[in-house]
Amino acid sequence: MFRLAVFLKPYKKESILGPLFKLVEAILELFLPTIVALIVNHGIGGNDITYVWKMGGLMVAMSILGFGSSLICQYYAARASQGFGTTLRNTLFRHVSTLSYAEIDRFGTPSLINRITNDVNQMQVAVAMLIRLVIRAPFICIGAIIMSMLLDFRLSLILLAATPLFAIILYLIITKTAPVYRLYQKKLDKIAVVLSENLSGVRVIRAFAKRRAEKERFREASDDITATAIRVGRVSALLSPVTTVVVNGAIIAILWVGGIHINAGTLSSGEIIAFINYVTQILLALIVVSNLIILFTKAASSAGRINEVLDTVPSIADPESEKRKQSAVAKVEEGNDCPVVEFDHVTFGYSPTGDPALTDVSLKIMRGQTVGIIGGTGSGKSTFVNLIPRFYDATSGRILINGMNVQDYRLHELRGKIGIVPQKALLFTGTIADNIRWGNELASDEEIKRAAVIAQADEFISKMPEGYQTPVSRGGLNLSGGQKQRLTIARAIVANPDILILDDSSSALDYATDAALRRSIRENSQGMTVFLVSQRVSTVQQADKIIVFEDGRIAGIGTDAELKRDSSVYQEICRSQVTNEEAGQQ
Repeated sequence: MFRLAVFLKPYKKESILGPLFKLVEAILELFLPTIVALIVNHGIGGNDITYVWKMGGLMVAMSILGFGSSLICQYYAARASQGFGTTLRNTLFRHVSTLSYAEIDRFGTPSLINRITNDVNQMQVAVAMLIRLVIRAPFICIGAIIMSMLLDFRLSLILLAATPLFAIILYLIITKTAPVYRLYQKKLDKIAVVLSENLSGVRVIRAFAKRRAEKERFREASDDITATAIRVGRVSALLSPVTTVVVNGAIIAILWVGGIHINAGTLSSGEIIAFINYVTQILLALIVVSNLIILFTKAASSAGRINEVLDTVPSIADPESEKRKQSAVAKVEEGNDCPVVEFDHVTFGYSPTGDPALTDVSLKIMRGQTVGIIGGTGSGKSTFVNLIPRFYDATSGRILINGMNVQDYRLHELRGKIGIVPQKALLFTGTIADNIRWGNELASDEEIKRAAVIAQADEFISKMPEGYQTPVSRGGLNLSGGQKQRLTIARAIVANPDILILDDSSSALDYATDAALRRSIRENSQGMTVFLVSQRVSTVQQADKIIVFEDGRIAGIGTDAELKRDSSVYQEICRSQVTNEEAGQQ
């Protein structure tokens, strides 16, 4: 948890002055019981009303000064904790955005959301309590014991005897609750997964009449986390009552021994009253300490989860400048006739222990070619194109773009050359123009319209009352599947990339619109290398080169005619989609 203290550096002043003002309040509070003892002994005992008023006025002044110090501390604590939380949250978000698909898949989206929100909030509260109470509560305990020792050393031994008991109680509570809090956080991630799946898949759930089953699934996850919370709550709840029992036991012992001393004439009534006030202060401070222990145990668990993310080194990062320099020299030596994309004996697996998704893939794609990629489900088509923009790193082999290894490009530079339209069409809140402009922030209205025309999107956009300024709801829920796909294609085209990857991005389009889209892209993509990933033969058959994948391997490369003649896998795909007569005519 202390590793995150670096985020408090901009708030050094608040972190130092806040506890100091709280310390002033604590010092003033410690003097109040002694003043009460003086009033009882000298004012009331001596029947001196003037002394009572004078000392009473001093108590009021000290209380007002203490209240003001407390307010200043509260202000500094709020500034520091909110600033700390904001900085940590922003840093965590920036770091998560640098992680590759592999790291994000390992953590899971719901868990990352919980860490950025819930865990950071937990740390934020801990920082506020650190400034406000961590110094005050122990100081009150120690100070009250010292003041009681000054009043009567023999009675203070009772308080000193109770201290080890309290330390043992704290130790037992912490050792029992710390692992359960970590388990609670994991179960919170689990319920977030269930909730995320239910909210994002509500249409599917209703379509298959699974509402009752999903309610039961959520109830089980909720009951599980409730049981864990009750379990840790039962242990934590013991802290305050056990502490109260120990301190009240000390009070009884003090009253008993104090009564003996009063009868013997060695202790005044004012001193015993002050003594009881100090014990009460200790009791209240210990209750605060017990709550702080619970709070910081939770915070320690959250800090561990946050550090786990921050300690994760992205497997895909920008290369060192010297490595880029050497690669650039090699690129120049290869000349201008090098392939725009080259796979050199590439093997890739999502898991080190599982079967590879791609095995020994080698091919060259020249500039300006339109390449069709086809194969059955799970054959490796999407994995192949995801390696080009370096969403994942190849397990072995090399991937070259313009003769330069993709691992030697800066990620921004590499992905700036590539426009990719993923399988799942995802839009963002804003207008249609805003979503298309994601591909090029500086795109003019004419460029946006041109990209929409190429993507066959202008037709439906122009029919909308607000045209390109039509609002897009979260995730594009106010648009059909085909409309969303065409907008994502326009978003990629407006960037005018060197390489355009369409990963099964026309699956929601009818055949006529799909054909018009492919024709429009071909007519407007001079010099652009286009990858068409699809399971439709009609989508890829006009490509300059077709790559057929089967079980992560290349089962054939060639034109439509060549593959129909030489590739049994391609022939089988054709037969599954059209009749033999139609296949022979195509």
